[in-house]
Amino acid sequence: MKKSILIIAIFIATGIAAQTKYQTGMQKAFDFWEQGKMTEASQLFERISKAEPTKWMPAYYAATVETLTSFGLKDEAVLKAKLTKAQGFLDAAKANSENNPEILVAQALLNLGYIAFDGQKYGMTLSGQNNQLYAKALQIAPENPRVILAQAEWNMGSAKFFGKSTAPYCAEIERAIELSKTEKIETEFYPKFMLKRAQEVLQQCKK
Repeated sequence: MKKSILIIAIFIATGIAAQTKYQTGMQKAFDFWEQGKMTEASQLFERISKAEPTKWMPAYYAATVETLTSFGLKDEAVLKAKLTKAQGFLDAAKANSENNPEILVAQALLNLGYIAFDGQKYGMTLSGQNNQLYAKALQIAPENPRVILAQAEWNMGSAKFFGKSTAPYCAEIERAIELSKTEKIETEFYPKFMLKRAQEVLQQCKK
């Protein structure tokens, strides 16, 4: 009996230690991100993803960091290398969480990285894909404020490109902000709503 209790205690202690290691690593990666150390953040998220192959968030964040740092690049070869790496991370995240609206939005952001680099070359194909991704994400999670904001911002970009008013999307951004106030996120490290970003987009929308 005592031996069984000891084995259970060791098992629980090991589980706690592993969880703490994951939490510590994730927090350190976020700290790198906040400090602007994007390479370090991406590399750490990647290492955590390999150490925790059944968790989708480390790979999701690695993909997001790689995607965000692709904007503004001038060399297409560098851009492709970075976004191909990001796609690999997203594919790993998808394997652990199918039909996840957060991952769908991340995929649309990755596509935008190509479109922002060369709209004529990539826009025709990837714009249609993005419309489908946002529609699917919204169907899965109609009250997810991140999905609503991302789709509204995407639609604003399209409207500006075609010389149309962005005003119709202001209400959606305001709705996303309101929904974010009551959203309950119980999973640690789950993507959070970026209120400051939403407020900036709303100001742009009202101009």
